[in-house]
Amino acid sequence: MRSCTTAREVEEHNIYDLAFRPDGSQLIVAAGNRVLVYDTADGTLIQPLKGHKDTVYCVAYAKDGLWSPEQKSVSKHKVSSKITCCGWTNDGQYLALGMMNGVVSIRNKNGEEKVKIERPGGSSSPIWSIAWNPSKDEHNDILAVADWGQRLSFYQLSGKQMGKDRQLNFDPCCVSFFSKGEYIVMGGSDKQASLYTKDGVRLGTIGEQSSWVWTCRVKPDSNYVVLGCQDGTIAFFQLIFSTVHGLYKDRYAYRDSMTDVIVQHLITEQKVRIKCRELVKKIAIYRSRLAIQLPEKILIYELHSDDSSDMHYRVKEKICKRFECNLLVVCSQHIILCQEKRLQCLSFTAVREKEWLMESLIRYIKVIGGPSGREGLLVGLKNGAILKIFVDNPFAITLLKQNTSVRCLDMSTSRSKLAVVDEHNTCLVYDINTKELLFQEPNANSVAWNTQCEDMLCFSGSGYLNIKASNFPVHQQKLQGFVVGYNGSKIFCLHVYSMAAVEVPQSAPMYQYLERRMFQEAYQIACLGVTDNDWKDLATEALEGLDFHTAKKAFIRVRDLRYLELINSIEERKKRGESNNQLFLADVYAYQGKFHEAAKLYRKTGHDSRALSMYTDLRMFEYAKDFLGSADPKDTKLLMKKQADWAKNSKEPRAAADMYLTAGEHMKAIEIIGEHGWMDMLIDLARKLDKAEREPLSRCAVFFKKFNHHGYAAEIYNKMGDLKALVQLHVDARHWDEAFSLVEKHSQFRDDVYVPYAQWLAEHDRFEEAQRAFHKAGRQAEAVRVLEQLTHNAVVESRFNDASYYYWMLSMQCLDIARDNTEKKEEMLKKFHSFQHLAELYHVYHSVHRYMSEPFSSNMPEILFNISRFLFHNLTRDAPMGISKVDTLYALAKQSKLLGAYKVARHAFEKLQGLKIPSRYQDSMELSCLTVRSKPYRDSEDLIPMCYRCSTNNPLLNNQGNSCINCRQPFIYSASSYEVLPLVEFYLEDDISDEEAVSLIDLEVPRVQTNSSWQEMSSAEDDPFTAKLSFEQGGRAFVPVLVNRAVLRSMSRRDVLIKRWPRPLSWQYYRSLLPDVSITMCPSCFQMFHSEDYELLVLQHNCCPYCRRPIDEPS
Repeated sequence: MRSCTTAREVEEHNIYDLAFRPDGSQLIVAAGNRVLVYDTADGTLIQPLKGHKDTVYCVAYAKDGLWSPEQKSVSKHKVSSKITCCGWTNDGQYLALGMMNGVVSIRNKNGEEKVKIERPGGSSSPIWSIAWNPSKDEHNDILAVADWGQRLSFYQLSGKQMGKDRQLNFDPCCVSFFSKGEYIVMGGSDKQASLYTKDGVRLGTIGEQSSWVWTCRVKPDSNYVVLGCQDGTIAFFQLIFSTVHGLYKDRYAYRDSMTDVIVQHLITEQKVRIKCRELVKKIAIYRSRLAIQLPEKILIYELHSDDSSDMHYRVKEKICKRFECNLLVVCSQHIILCQEKRLQCLSFTAVREKEWLMESLIRYIKVIGGPSGREGLLVGLKNGAILKIFVDNPFAITLLKQNTSVRCLDMSTSRSKLAVVDEHNTCLVYDINTKELLFQEPNANSVAWNTQCEDMLCFSGSGYLNIKASNFPVHQQKLQGFVVGYNGSKIFCLHVYSMAAVEVPQSAPMYQYLERRMFQEAYQIACLGVTDNDWKDLATEALEGLDFHTAKKAFIRVRDLRYLELINSIEERKKRGESNNQLFLADVYAYQGKFHEAAKLYRKTGHDSRALSMYTDLRMFEYAKDFLGSADPKDTKLLMKKQADWAKNSKEPRAAADMYLTAGEHMKAIEIIGEHGWMDMLIDLARKLDKAEREPLSRCAVFFKKFNHHGYAAEIYNKMGDLKALVQLHVDARHWDEAFSLVEKHSQFRDDVYVPYAQWLAEHDRFEEAQRAFHKAGRQAEAVRVLEQLTHNAVVESRFNDASYYYWMLSMQCLDIARDNTEKKEEMLKKFHSFQHLAELYHVYHSVHRYMSEPFSSNMPEILFNISRFLFHNLTRDAPMGISKVDTLYALAKQSKLLGAYKVARHAFEKLQGLKIPSRYQDSMELSCLTVRSKPYRDSEDLIPMCYRCSTNNPLLNNQGNSCINCRQPFIYSASSYEVLPLVEFYLEDDISDEEAVSLIDLEVPRVQTNSSWQEMSSAEDDPFTAKLSFEQGGRAFVPVLVNRAVLRSMSRRDVLIKRWPRPLSWQYYRSLLPDVSITMCPSCFQMFHSEDYELLVLQHNCCPYCRRPIDEPS
């Protein structure tokens, strides 16, 4: 901080008071019995006011009038002592009075005393000046009080003192705050005006006078201070606050409020404030060290840890000694003081270890790194000399000398190049080893090398930022301020008092390198920071330049897998010995879409087949024909085959079939003809084929069977002489008479006909005929119990999937009997539910049995876990025949352990200990039982099932079986993965029929379609069904969801699934609470599936996986 006098006037009388107009344009002076008005712009006297008869002690500018317009008179109040000073709070609600008896009285607008502050000096320390802090950032109103006990104190509006009294060593006559409250100006008997912080810390002298300073004021919203003295002097000063700061890489330290130091991390934008409570004169920062020079000492700070982002500083050393210096530098173990031509190196204990005397004034000094205790300094002198000094070496090394004075310096990362800005604003770059001037650029005021790229520097000047790479032309862009650092793509710029990290794309220098095909250098520049399009251009240019290493790295950055596959294939070919760059370039052109250029290179390198493959893959058959000309007929046939492939994929199947036939590809032609059902074309082709071509003929027969042309299929099988296939054809087509006639001629096919015939009869409820058929086939069974016997056989033979299917058939048979025979209705319905339950158990156990008996399983662990858990909950009592509790529990234990459900696994192993374990499982089970005890006794939260009715998380082992422990709602499972589906069963009110319910649901209100692809949000309050489910029951009895007509009408049809059971059963209704989860219900067995699972299973089996209903059979 320094001050300069801008104006001075001398009057005949004592200057008692001063006041600025609120806008700062005029100054009012109380001089004797006159009031003088000055223009603050040039100090001229505008006019004197002579209306006063006696001495004027106080002047002030009114902001909004002397008192309220509605108040007719001025109220008066008596006080206990003479008032020496007064001041209103910022909001005008309270008035502080300073009195001769040392008391400060704070009163409201009505004159009532609210707070009385009694100073310890009493009447011997009269209050001579008070001032309220005008800052709007302070939480409380702060009052500064100066008395003639030579003390300065601060109080809150409540009268509470803030801090301790500040001793002044003079009698204060005036106290004045800056407009924003950050500083205080004070003068008095010491014949000078001094600057203080808002906390009372003295910062320095503004101006010395020859008599007492009786009054001082700060010009509003500026750094101008005016003083009024006892001898009539009026002095006008301008305060200039210089920037005190230091920078090292990405850490910037600067002075704030004259007494604080703020360290800013330029990358993370973190800031930390260090309060020194004294005037900060110099700041230096280097690595983990921070040096702060105060008037009487130097503080050395260090970082708390080695973390690059750590911002916690602690005091390492204190040098309690006064130093005079122009520049301050800190190293790991030393501080460097610069005073004009002299450099002194001091240890942190204030021991002077080295001293260097330069031949000229030192203009610039910078630490350039080095080992701890042996750092190097870069020094620039006024006479143009540039020196390198090591702190452990008493001799300076002259790097070079130029004719102009040094203004700024920086050395490249490898210390091979030096950039200098001289007094003529010219940036000069030298080779340090040869002393050669590499280049120079005008209009520079500061320069910095890129710390991550050796050949890049930037310099600023004339409002522009200039970036220069190698010896390429300079790239300019607008930038205000001074460049002080350059790290990667970030440029650190100091503008006025603030430091900022500016992100600058490095596109321009990258393209300069690309123009010269310097791909590796361009890649290094791109790594500093360029756009995605720049990366793509770099990758493409490097690929066309056959620099595959650089291209690969660039394509990795833009994640272009297509080109990465190309580069990998080229690298593999090069490893195998290929070295034809023209061929590699042809592949590159083909990938880039430059097909004709690629074809020319393919032909040039003798790889015509690649060009032909390229054209045919692109469906450019005309270009392929032009390229071939009159070539080999084999190539022409290959081209026709590929054209047929294209026609097939292009939805022109008949043309594709004709082309395949011409090319001799009979199988492909048959596939197309069969898929489209062109039976006339297929029979012509089948009759033309020789009987030795068994594969095409068999395929033709398959398509004839598919389209129910059994006569054509039989013709083909007879042509081939395949009697077994012919028998199977008649059985599959249910042409039993033809099958029986074949059996009479060929008895070896007896079982192949009669067993399926009997099963077909049983499936069609013709049990008496089935009995005769089984008898004819050599199997004895009663007609009524045919399916039961089949089921029993399936269980005994471990064909549990068939057993499930037969039980389902039995249950449906019982349902038919219950409908037709009222006497047996109750018995048959009971059997129906029993057989349905057994069908589901055997359906589930089929997967468990396959998992335990076969070496590999097609089911995922989660599915096996769900299946075995479902089965375990249903085997609480005696297990049905063929279902093993050991297999179920062991499968559950293994999958639970695999998925992290260790609590379930331990429970299953404990249950297994009470069962007879087969010897083949004994060792592995005991080992698993031991290892699971080393795991935490808990289940993975990802496996916990949730009830979609009451949103309760249910334990994996549920004492309610497959129902919610809270609301007792039965879970609805997917019949493939046995995950809990988001379905809740609901019931109709008694007076609502099924037909009415369906019609009400079909009356759903259409939803408004939006363009947004985001999830549609709806309030639960708009959905009465959801509101009905949102409760917590917790009781013992199950309370079903009962809906009325209004609720049915509000439902969406696509969210409701209905099991339309035949009579005498009632329909069952289910509501999906997660409409986005697609659920499919088989219309025959009414089992629920995830739609994706159901579609996959139907594609695999061409029927429902549960009831085996053909997918093309009408519902």
